[in-house]
Amino acid sequence: MNDAAASHPVQATVVDFINATNAFDIERTLALFSTTAVIDDPSTGCTFNEHAGVRDYLEKYFLGYHTVTRLLSLEGLGDVRARARVDFTGDFGHEIGLLLVALDPAGLISRIDAALE
Repeated sequence: MNDAAASHPVQATVVDFINATNAFDIERTLALFSTTAVIDDPSTGCTFNEHAGVRDYLEKYFLGYHTVTRLLSLEGLGDVRARARVDFTGDFGHEIGLLLVALDPAGLISRIDAALE
């Protein structure tokens, strides 16, 4: 990915999210989210709400499975939304997924809708 693609705030936040999760740094990752954020990930059968839910998601599915994420593509969808296509590897094996990321007015992640391809 080129620097221009990551220079837009929402795209830069997606890159920061991936870097923080790949470092298994829950606090750094959680700091990117609004306190009212939602992660909807049908592959888990759950929706994760607010910081407590986001923390639970990160601990179970990133730390718990030693998930490493590689960004395949990143598309801005206006000023506060982006779509990332990602390659996940970990103790579960390998998956390709999509992350639709939205930011709130403060520039924090307000919502991630995740899907596997």
